[in-house]
Amino acid sequence: MDGIASLMEMWTLPAVLSALFLGFYDITKKRSLDGNAVIPVLSFSTIAGAVLFIPLIIFSYTGNMHPALSAFYVPVVTCREHLFILLKSFIVIISWILAYFAFKNLPVTIAAPIRTSGPLFTILGALLLFGELLTLWQWLGVVITLIFLQLFAHAGRREGIEFKKNKWVVFMYLSTFIGSLSTLYDKYLMIRFNRIAVQAWYSVYMMIIMAIVCLVLWYPQRTKSTRFTWRWQILLIGLFLSISDFTYFYSLSVPGSLVTIITIIRRSGVLVTFFVGGMMFNEANLRHKAVILAGILAGIAIVILGS
Repeated sequence: MDGIASLMEMWTLPAVLSALFLGFYDITKKRSLDGNAVIPVLSFSTIAGAVLFIPLIIFSYTGNMHPALSAFYVPVVTCREHLFILLKSFIVIISWILAYFAFKNLPVTIAAPIRTSGPLFTILGALLLFGELLTLWQWLGVVITLIFLQLFAHAGRREGIEFKKNKWVVFMYLSTFIGSLSTLYDKYLMIRFNRIAVQAWYSVYMMIIMAIVCLVLWYPQRTKSTRFTWRWQILLIGLFLSISDFTYFYSLSVPGSLVTIITIIRRSGVLVTFFVGGMMFNEANLRHKAVILAGILAGIAIVILGS
């Protein structure tokens, strides 16, 4: 029993840390975007994320890091593999741009729970793309999630947010859907490529892509759009997300780890976003929305466990 408990600690603790830092990521993102220009905030946050991995790439490629340090060693990647990782970077960038605009313009207690429905889109995507069949429990989870998402639409009306007509809500759903495509693509990548190589290089490509977007699209028009204000929390966005992703992938790599449980734990990070963020930003109807959020999380848990 002690051995089983010790093994579980090896992968559950990183999963819990991943959930916590994912919640902190959303809170710092919301704080950084409040009344600020979206594109430069996203650009600087990707720089902060890439800075963590650039030294690992350099040390690995110059022979200053031994391959035995598998948690941090970045193996050589072929040109073909770079193209696959570059495609992932473009998918994630599109999802993030939509999500950042949504987080800026929506209450965090509305935006974060919508994003929590990601596994629902992933399951449906697997159904359509890979011909996977849903179990009865998964269908039950889908129905429960959809019902509570509809209840969230009613809760949004209390705050003057019409889900069907509000473009930021549409942005959040599109971001969640595209993020789910990225998750399905991750499933393909992780089977074929080294996980730390994928995370390291896609972070670098994200930084390069966003630098180009910022210089070409935002900078020439900066005087005609929302002014950019530097805030130290911007650096924490990339830092918190990189830590969350790293601990998540590490927990998955531990022998005997349960993917379903890890996924549920990671998704519970929305509780940090919801309650801490909701109180920080003095958002309304927390109790009512908390009940609905619990329903969404229950539906997502059933979907995941039903697999």
